[in-house]
Amino acid sequence: MAQAVTDASREVADRMAEAAAAWLDSLDPTQREVAAGPPPGRDDEAETERTRWFYTPTDHGGLTFHQQRPAQHRLVMRLLASGLSEAGYTTVATVLGLENVLDRTEGFTVDFGRERGRDPGQYYLRVFGEPGGRDPWGWRFGGHHVSLHNLVVDGRVAASTPCFLGADPAVSPLLGGAALRPLGAAEDLARELVRSLRPDLAARAVLLSRAPDDIVGANSPRIGNGVDRNGLWRPGPHTDPHAASPATGLHGADQEAVAITAEPKGVPGAELDATQRELLHALLGTYLDRVPPGVSPLPRYDDPAALDAVHVAWAGSTAPGEPHYYRLQGPRLLVEWDNTQRNVNHAHAVWRDPESDFGRDVLAAHRAAHHA
Repeated sequence: MAQAVTDASREVADRMAEAAAAWLDSLDPTQREVAAGPPPGRDDEAETERTRWFYTPTDHGGLTFHQQRPAQHRLVMRLLASGLSEAGYTTVATVLGLENVLDRTEGFTVDFGRERGRDPGQYYLRVFGEPGGRDPWGWRFGGHHVSLHNLVVDGRVAASTPCFLGADPAVSPLLGGAALRPLGAAEDLARELVRSLRPDLAARAVLLSRAPDDIVGANSPRIGNGVDRNGLWRPGPHTDPHAASPATGLHGADQEAVAITAEPKGVPGAELDATQRELLHALLGTYLDRVPPGVSPLPRYDDPAALDAVHVAWAGSTAPGEPHYYRLQGPRLLVEWDNTQRNVNHAHAVWRDPESDFGRDVLAAHRAAHHA
């Protein structure tokens, strides 16, 4: 089984390398200067930039769609598809398109000091290192509500987190009375799970009656006890002064109640009944199946012991349409969801591996083995 997973990871890495190389080869020298970053782990300055990430409509670093021709746009999307499952790719493409919907919601008025504020062309791609080469390489794609990070080491995908998706609006009307909800399952499954808990478990799972205003970890490059919050906007002429200092909106004991700690808060999977464990497994799938089979760690949770260790925590109301937040936490796992903004119609959903975000541990081991 382990060999099959390794082989699948290598196949994904090969597709990534082919797609990334095709994109880089299509660029002229001016484009490539912006698009190509140094190899992962080259030095501290390069690593600081590689591990800096955002989910706001700020400069994510790299070449935007606006700086490319339509044929190059297709190559960008081909690279995205290589690192995503079919459902993951569809969701990312939908989130990009939601910029047009959000622009209408805001009356086509938001500009952030640039020609267009809500802009599906304002997504950035950068490749770090030489795709398919002997040395580690990776790529990053990001813009408003999308932040994807992939690292390839020794010819296999070594990391695909942080992996952030958001939706604003979280719910949009479609013809015939239908609704577009790109992240709807991640909300509905979690609510169903928490509402199914017996009272004593629910009292432990619900950390606070009020939800934080955003995911607690924000865009911190590292997750540890408490949180070392990073600036949600890259400083520059387009910085939103109202968003420069991220905050949960909570203080004192309330902030402590939802703070991320090494010891997970909430209720462990070991205390859930069979139906609730099925819900938990399905909920994990809405995050971990963003990436292709063979890269996704979801099969790990087929092991009852692994599912036992995943803790479920909630904050806010469990009633539909009310502000809420939840977290799934266990070994090498941190999932956060928040839907509080824009009258509870603006969702953030991130999957992280606190031990190996950006592949730091794998990269360090590789360098120790090959550069000692």
